[in-house]
Amino acid sequence: MRNRRSALAALAGAASALTLSACGQLSGDSSGSGSKGGTIGIAMPTRTSERWLTEGKSMVEDLTHQGYKAQLVYGDDDPDKQVAQIADLVKKGVDALIIAAIDNKSLNDVLKQAAAAKIPVISYDRLILGTANVDYYVSFDNEQVGRLEARYIIEQLGLEDGKGPFTIELFAGSPDDNNTKYFFEGSMALLQPYLDSKKLVVRSGQTTLEKVTTLRWDGPTAQKRMSGILSQSYVGERVDAVLSPYDGISIGVLAALKAYGYGTDSKPYPIVTGQDAELASVKSIIKGEQSQTVYKDVRQLGEVASDMVDSILSGRTPRLNNRRDYNNGVKAVPAYLLQPTSVDKSNYEYVLVAGGFYTAAELK
Repeated sequence: MRNRRSALAALAGAASALTLSACGQLSGDSSGSGSKGGTIGIAMPTRTSERWLTEGKSMVEDLTHQGYKAQLVYGDDDPDKQVAQIADLVKKGVDALIIAAIDNKSLNDVLKQAAAAKIPVISYDRLILGTANVDYYVSFDNEQVGRLEARYIIEQLGLEDGKGPFTIELFAGSPDDNNTKYFFEGSMALLQPYLDSKKLVVRSGQTTLEKVTTLRWDGPTAQKRMSGILSQSYVGERVDAVLSPYDGISIGVLAALKAYGYGTDSKPYPIVTGQDAELASVKSIIKGEQSQTVYKDVRQLGEVASDMVDSILSGRTPRLNNRRDYNNGVKAVPAYLLQPTSVDKSNYEYVLVAGGFYTAAELK
């Protein structure tokens, strides 16, 4: 398997079947052992979000089932630590790398080391920028995530029926995560016409991506910003909707809203969107606090990445469905994208419980 990267180039036009199936939810750090002789390094960004625990463990399980060994590491939101972890995996001679970057511009040098060692690299969920040494990208359709969040706000407020004006505040993800741009652009493609017509009004005036990002997708950071917005721009006024790109941010926003008296019959919560269907947020939706989340079946995403590795190391080209749209500043990275689903109180049982992501008992 020492000519893996050469095999990638030689097989650029081929495709192989990819099977998606659900695997159990797991958590914690782990490594697996297999019989094919290949070892896969998996670099995840953090343990503070349950999705990364689930995905890391699912990939270990998937790769082990396919006969590989797996080494799973978590960077704990520290870009330098993640670089050191990846360098260690390269030094150990792993056969492939699956990387969910913390800082998507910090990996150029360490990926040069991977390329020199002929180790293929799969950029996982977050596109790695500024390097030619990333072979494939696996993610969800990130602009569609943003569109689903915006569509929910539009429908719930009745904007298409001419209702309004309403107030809205905008939140975005971490500025060092390339997905942030796609989520925000997807949302704004639908919301901007209503901002232009004044049917939606951002009282804080914070409307550009640079003004609304949330470093490391951190809930307390979002809570602090939302508290400032409420105290400065909503004295005697109410906010009708909050565009939140992620459940952890949504929980922070809701904490600020509660502190300012929202959540009562006389002052109900605004519409608050989210992403990832994290357990705390789904429970919040059931209670009538958070309004919506975008569900991405991360079990499937982990399996896409695992099957992609197996295709590469078995001398096949992985199945792809997007070859042009994800340019990392150096090249268009061939990608496989999955589709997300909007979830609220009306369909969570069908999507999440019947779909096996959560049990009814977990949501009580």
